[in-house]
Amino acid sequence: MTRSGLSWFLLACAAEGSLGLIAVALGYALHQSPLARWHWRVEDAGIGLAAALPPLLFFLSLWKFDVAALRDIRLVLERNVRPLFSSWSIFQLAAISVLAGVGEELLFRGLIQEKLSAVIGPLPALAVASLLFGCVHPITWNYAWVTALIGVYLGGLMMATGNLLCPVVTHAAYDFLALVYFLRIHRAPSSEADL
Repeated sequence: MTRSGLSWFLLACAAEGSLGLIAVALGYALHQSPLARWHWRVEDAGIGLAAALPPLLFFLSLWKFDVAALRDIRLVLERNVRPLFSSWSIFQLAAISVLAGVGEELLFRGLIQEKLSAVIGPLPALAVASLLFGCVHPITWNYAWVTALIGVYLGGLMMATGNLLCPVVTHAAYDFLALVYFLRIHRAPSSEADL
């Protein structure tokens, strides 16, 4: 790995990890622990792992079906994500996936969704937290909307299981499997016209 590749990896890990720290600090200030609904239950971890399958199937469909509205996502992944992540090892892909799963879920589901649930109710809180989740993924408009829908899915998992561990596992497993597929299995197109 090049020096710039290692720097990018460390920066990405710091950014994702800091989201969890921000969630804990804000939670302390707002009297809402983002870990309040985190329970170490094997069955919920298993549900979380199985729940990674639907978003993963959606991701795989990006490459199998030519949907015009999603073409920009494929283009950005090929232009931006592949060059940044292609030199990363499987261990590095796993590390960033776990950090993203923990950090983002602590912030968006454990803190924002939970705090808003007490104020505006569970379904409006789910909608607001999911929209915010989409807004912090502004790679393209379509990507932000897809991410917001995934936020609804992840928030719904937490509501259904009562355990933040479930969406954390789903998020981390999905990120890891999608990155491994995209970077190690899926072949880059020979030209942008093939996207």
